[in-house]
Amino acid sequence: MVSPVRSHAVFIRIQYTIGTARMGVVDVPMRRSERCATLSRMPSTHVPRRSSAIGPLELTGRSRAHVREDGGLTMQPVALAAFRKMCRAASSAGIDLAAASGFRDFDRQVLIWNQKWRGERALLDAAGRPIDATRLRPVPRARAILVWSAPPGASRHHWGSDVDVYDRAALGPDGRFGLVPSEYEPGGVFARLTEWLDQNMAAFGFYRPYVTDRGGVRPEPWHLSHVKTARDASRRLRLATLRRAIVESPIEGRATLLKMLPQVYQRYVRSVDPPPVLPARTKRRAVD
Repeated sequence: MVSPVRSHAVFIRIQYTIGTARMGVVDVPMRRSERCATLSRMPSTHVPRRSSAIGPLELTGRSRAHVREDGGLTMQPVALAAFRKMCRAASSAGIDLAAASGFRDFDRQVLIWNQKWRGERALLDAAGRPIDATRLRPVPRARAILVWSAPPGASRHHWGSDVDVYDRAALGPDGRFGLVPSEYEPGGVFARLTEWLDQNMAAFGFYRPYVTDRGGVRPEPWHLSHVKTARDASRRLRLATLRRAIVESPIEGRATLLKMLPQVYQRYVRSVDPPPVLPARTKRRAVD
């Protein structure tokens, strides 16, 4: 008999037995496309431990103590368990719910910011048109990056509560997608996913923090927050905590960002859609 006992980002560990005798364990390589499917198939007994309160290092992505990796996805344990349940429910509706990004640490966010600042990574305006970062002065350049990317230390992905999602079953033969709003709108490749999430995500404790254009981060229909864990982190993240993380890091344009930080904190960190009142716990089935 072959039974999965633990999965990793690159390998799945298989325990094999003959009769009742345990013969050994072998690590088998997994393709990236298999990992979220493995996550959604995990038995319900494989439930991560409840997460504890997080401090300044965890809030800014400089520590991973509050998250765990399971099946190729890293989140806070409670959020991860809820996402796994939602994956299984979506599967029954013919949707292969997958995570493009879960927890993202501070160093990764610094890399994204610095590459955009130097013009080494695509930089888009609010309409999705390419911008040449090297032609912009420091303040306009920082503002252009902030349209689609949080400054290091301020990303909700640091909290382990947020996840970017897509429907792997809806992808074309090349498997490419861009995480752009048009893909999630009516007629888009992930339109059915959007409709299913609209009807079901609250039952699993998730919502979209970036629906309304509030003059900060542009709407991101792919970005989901686990309400309970994100709400706790949001309450704890203070301007002073964010400032300290940026001062101590090798961020391009750091002096400019620090001057802008009070405005950035209010406009891009605090100005999000509020979480909804979650439904009472019931045995409600997901809508197909």
